[in-house]
Amino acid sequence: MKSTEGKYTTIHYQNYLKLKELLGSQELRSAQLGEEAHEEMLFIIVHQVYELWFKQIIHELHSVIEFFEDNEVIESSLSVAIGRLNRVESILKLMVQQIGIMETMTPLDFLDFRNYLFPASGFQSFQFRQMESLLGLPEKQRITYHGQKYSSVFDEEKQKSLDEIYAKGTLLDKVNSWLERTPFLTLDGFDFLKEYSNSLKNMLEKETNAIMSSEYLTDKEKKMRSEMVGSTDSYFRSILKEETHNTLMKEGKKRLSYKATVAALFINLYRDEPILQLPFQFITCLMDIDNQVTTWRYRHAQMVLRMIGNKIGTGGSSGHEYLSKTADKHEIFTDFHGISSLLIPRSELPTLPKGIREQLNFHFNTHN
Repeated sequence: MKSTEGKYTTIHYQNYLKLKELLGSQELRSAQLGEEAHEEMLFIIVHQVYELWFKQIIHELHSVIEFFEDNEVIESSLSVAIGRLNRVESILKLMVQQIGIMETMTPLDFLDFRNYLFPASGFQSFQFRQMESLLGLPEKQRITYHGQKYSSVFDEEKQKSLDEIYAKGTLLDKVNSWLERTPFLTLDGFDFLKEYSNSLKNMLEKETNAIMSSEYLTDKEKKMRSEMVGSTDSYFRSILKEETHNTLMKEGKKRLSYKATVAALFINLYRDEPILQLPFQFITCLMDIDNQVTTWRYRHAQMVLRMIGNKIGTGGSSGHEYLSKTADKHEIFTDFHGISSLLIPRSELPTLPKGIREQLNFHFNTHN
């Protein structure tokens, strides 16, 4: 390591990692207040490890958000951001696996010390709330806790810190602005939405004709399946008509702006073009993180059900019921998942003009 004077210094492993403080921080309340419960050590360590992982995730999210502060996000920054978001996803996968370690403790083991935990609750994890907020979970989407604001369990300073995350802009906010600035929305000589609409109509017509000409379906089944295929007036309407999209935003059913959604669709459809591969990977990272957070919420809810059944949580929440609802309602990047509904086969993809394709393929002219 280097000191501020630029000279190398030495340090011991124990001191560098603060192991005395770290390993001395497991104080069993069961031992302090009654008879020591063997399983409480596992309970404490697993939750402390979660908090350490939350700290690392927050560290990564802050750095990624900083990349999107400028009006121009250079490709090398996007590559680094993808690497860091992949790390976040890997951490979340490990957090899901840690629940299996917790489940080596039986419900009776947990009851040996559960009464000593009141009114402590995972709901009071400030770092978890930071992580949710940095990703972009809006307050109005949160399931309330006793009808109170989600941050009400924290002191005034922590509440202010959470409010500042939203004021400065979450990761979803920054990504939305980045997508709105992408050059794919104004390509000379190529009206993407017009070409997409034509290809979409062609695709839907082919699918409907295939259903109606089938020898294995009844007339009733043909009618039903044709309706399931939909038309440009079904869920495609939100991408073909900006006013429809904006109405859905006002209703809280969409979070990305119309321009950002069109850009995300273009990136998904033309993901094979070299210049779009990193943006596509980045969007995929966001969806993967969303999936892992949802998986962790669901596994956590199932673990609580296994441990305490339908009892009230130590913090006063409805326990399993509350946690399972958050798994259903607290997804963040749902708009990106919704892009899949708008995709069309590669065979129907509008052909890009030569000049635009060259721009998307890092075309270099070796002639003078």
